[in-house]
Amino acid sequence: MNERKWFNPHLPQTLQIAVMLLYLNAVFAVLYGGLGSPIGILLIAGGVGAGFGIANEKKWGYFAGIAMAVSPFVLRAALDGLAYAFRVSPITLMFEVALVALLLHPQSRDYQDTWFK
Repeated sequence: MNERKWFNPHLPQTLQIAVMLLYLNAVFAVLYGGLGSPIGILLIAGGVGAGFGIANEKKWGYFAGIAMAVSPFVLRAALDGLAYAFRVSPITLMFEVALVALLLHPQSRDYQDTWFK
């Protein structure tokens, strides 16, 4: 039976938390006016799509998740300059760095190399 899931409890803990953070980032983007700009809509759709792809063990979802995890740093560097890429509130920075670390953790990389299609 081919069943689509929004959350997969059989993933390693690092990927489970990464999926939750991707969805949470999309929710916060909606709450803080992300639907009002094309970039915001791309970030929302990318976060939800990446979380859904990882939950369904798709390689494209994993790589989209990495792209969504580094996008805040890239966007801030492009808009404000490289010196401002990490200048945000400490809590925001903590969650952004945590998402990158969770997706690039060896356990996550090994699992996706072995099991993702």
